Amino acid sequence: MFCPFCSEQETKVIDSRLVAEGHQVRRRRECMVCHERFTTFESAELVMPRVIKRDGSREPFNEDKLRAGLQRALEKRPVSTEKVEQCVLSLKSKLRATGEREVSSELLGSLIMNALRDLDKVAYVRFASVYRSFEDIREFGEEIARLGD
Repeated sequence: MFCPFCSEQETKVIDSRLVAEGHQVRRRRECMVCHERFTTFESAELVMPRVIKRDGSREPFNEDKLRAGLQRALEKRPVSTEKVEQCVLSLKSKLRATGEREVSSELLGSLIMNALRDLDKVAYVRFASVYRSFEDIREFGEEIARLGD
């Protein structure tokens, strides 16, 4: 780690502590040349796969977009914010577990639908109706019938 004061590379760690509920390490360092002290923070960088859209374009995974889609489907439903956050973390974990650098939006959509099916049936049907572009009431009925299976 370079010293931010004199740019010397030789620094030593004086103290390390866990912060942010154990998700980050705070380190106090001292420069071996100018003896100035400074703080650094270390956290794991988890690389999410890119999403291949239906039109073939690729975009980085966007956690905010995922959360907004879930919240839209769960609007006015009795599901706590904690459960939504657990769902987001679970979906991110499943995506990373694929080990792929890129995943299709279809895979992501089906993972979201499976999560919503377990979380709230009404939200599941709302999401499915948009995701699968239901054309008429018959398609809604068929999807609701599948929920009973």
